[in-house]
Amino acid sequence: MSTALVIENDPTDDLRRLGDWLTEAGLGVTVVRPHAGDALPESLDTFAALVVLGGDQSVYPDAAGEPGAPWFPALEGLLRKAVKHRVPTLGVCLGGQLLARAHGGQVERSPSGPEIGPGLVGKRDAADTDPLFKWVPLLPDVVQWHRDEITELPLSATLLAASSRYPHQAFRIGDRAWGLQFHIECDAEMMADWVRDGAADLDELGYDPEAVVLAVAEILPDVEEVWQPFAARFAALALGKLPDAETPRTLPLLGH
Repeated sequence: MSTALVIENDPTDDLRRLGDWLTEAGLGVTVVRPHAGDALPESLDTFAALVVLGGDQSVYPDAAGEPGAPWFPALEGLLRKAVKHRVPTLGVCLGGQLLARAHGGQVERSPSGPEIGPGLVGKRDAADTDPLFKWVPLLPDVVQWHRDEITELPLSATLLAASSRYPHQAFRIGDRAWGLQFHIECDAEMMADWVRDGAADLDELGYDPEAVVLAVAEILPDVEEVWQPFAARFAALALGKLPDAETPRTLPLLGH
């Protein structure tokens, strides 16, 4: 079976439902956990795709110049190799931020504060010709939990989805690499774990933890309705079975 290399950056954010959707679509997964000491591969030669998951780290260095995690420089290098060699790639939340930063984008602590819980994002016009996003509805349901945001997309990126407070919600680099600011993988159990660990973020917003978990649980069927087919199309692309996989090649306009 062809497999995707999955990078798990944080034990609290695993593949969960996304893993089920990919394997159901015929794409195997090999999970590497650098947070637990696993070494990143130097190349993607034996993999059909790359998936980079989220985490509590920041992708930018701290005040002392240390990376958000020791393996982030190597992971950014792997993301650049994926785009260069047209390996189907999906970055989720932190993974999307790493994809952006690896290609010259800017990620910073958001002045708008944390974004947590159920939300909607709006597709941009460019999504209508995107191999994955063209089948996503105009205002898809998503789950959010992030403090940082992509403030500038790479010049080579195409913006695919936005929201009023956080304009860079989804993008594509080249014709095979996608970044999502939001989460599609999490379930109610994962959100309950995040709520327990993220009390400070919830306090900042004045959110009730139990209400957040219940609200997320309520929209999970709608999230699955949209993003399970999205994941299946990504798997089909990786397997070489997506019939309409070609993306029109246009010059980027200031990364948007």
